[in-house]
Amino acid sequence: MKKVVTMGEILLRLSTPGYERFTQAQSFDIVYGGAEANVAISLANWGINSCFVTELPDNPIGQSAINNLKKYGVNTEYIHRGGERIGIYFFEKGNSVRPSKVVYDRANSAITKVNVDDFDFDEIFKDADWFHISGITPALGENCIRLAKKAVEAAKAHKVPVSIDLNYRKQLWGIEEFERVMPGLLEGVDVCFGWLSSVEGKQSEYKVADFSKEELDEERFKSIFGKMIEKFNIKYVVSTLRENFSASHNALSAIIYDGNELYRSKRYDFTIQDRVGGGDAFASGLIYGLVQGKSHKEALEFGVAASVLKHTIDGDANVVTENEVLELAAGNASGSVQR
Repeated sequence: MKKVVTMGEILLRLSTPGYERFTQAQSFDIVYGGAEANVAISLANWGINSCFVTELPDNPIGQSAINNLKKYGVNTEYIHRGGERIGIYFFEKGNSVRPSKVVYDRANSAITKVNVDDFDFDEIFKDADWFHISGITPALGENCIRLAKKAVEAAKAHKVPVSIDLNYRKQLWGIEEFERVMPGLLEGVDVCFGWLSSVEGKQSEYKVADFSKEELDEERFKSIFGKMIEKFNIKYVVSTLRENFSASHNALSAIIYDGNELYRSKRYDFTIQDRVGGGDAFASGLIYGLVQGKSHKEALEFGVAASVLKHTIDGDANVVTENEVLELAAGNASGSVQR
C-alpha cells in the first residue's frame, strides 16, 4: 500500500441549509474540511495509506474532527493534540448569478499555536511515497510557516516527492506576503499547482484567467511555467482552467507542463452542487495517478474527472470511487441509474 502524507488545518464547516443566506439561517449543517484534509480523505477512499498531520485541541470537538477523518479511513496517528480551539468557517452556497460566500473564524486556532518540535518528521516520512501541502497552511502565521518549511525539508531529506498547491486566499494574507513566503518552499518540488504572479512581473494579482471568454494562450503558459521550472527546479507545473458561467454552471479542464510539452486535459461542462473542495479533489486525483505509476497525462485526466465529480457532492470531501472517476474519464457519463 502506498503511503501519502498531507499536512494542514482541518476546519469545522458550518453551512447554511440549502441555499439560504447567512442572514436567513436559523441553523447550520456541520461537516469538517480543509485543503489537505480533503486530499487525505480522497486518497484514503482510493486505498492509499493516507496520513494526515495537524494540531487539534484535546476536547470533544477536536475528537469529532479526528473521528470524521477515521470514518473515511484516514490515518490519524500523527495528529498532535494541543491548543484551545478548532478553526471554523461559515459557508453560504451560491446559486445562479449569486456567488458562494465564506466567512472565516480561525484566528488563534490550535494549529496557529503549533510547536514544530512536537512532530517527528523522521517517523512521519518513513516509507512515505508522497507529501502534499497547500499555501493555506503557511498563511496561518509564523508558526505554520516554520512547520511548513520543516516538513518540506524533511520530506526532501527522506527523498519523498513533494507537491504544493499554492492556493492563495486573500482573506488570510496579502499577495506580497504570499509572494515572499511561497518561493522558499518551492525549490525542487515535484508538482506545483498554480503559479506565482511575480514570474510574470505582476505583484498585484494572483488568479487564473477566465477561460470562458478567451482561448488558451499556450505560449503564455509555457513561458510562465517554464520560468518556474527553471527557477525552482520543479518537475511539473499544473493548473486547472475553470470557466465560470454562473455559480451553478462551470466548465473545467487542466494543463500540465514538464518543461517540454504543454498537455491539456479533456474539458467537462457541468452543474454544481457544492464547489468547495473541487481543487483539492483535482490535486488528490493527480497525486493518486502519479503515485500509482501513471504518466503525468493520465494522472491529469484522472484528477480533472475526480474534480468534476466532487462538484456534484455536498461537503468538502470527494467521496467517489476510483471506478467512478475512471468511468467519467472514459466518457461514460450518461446519468442513468446504475442497477
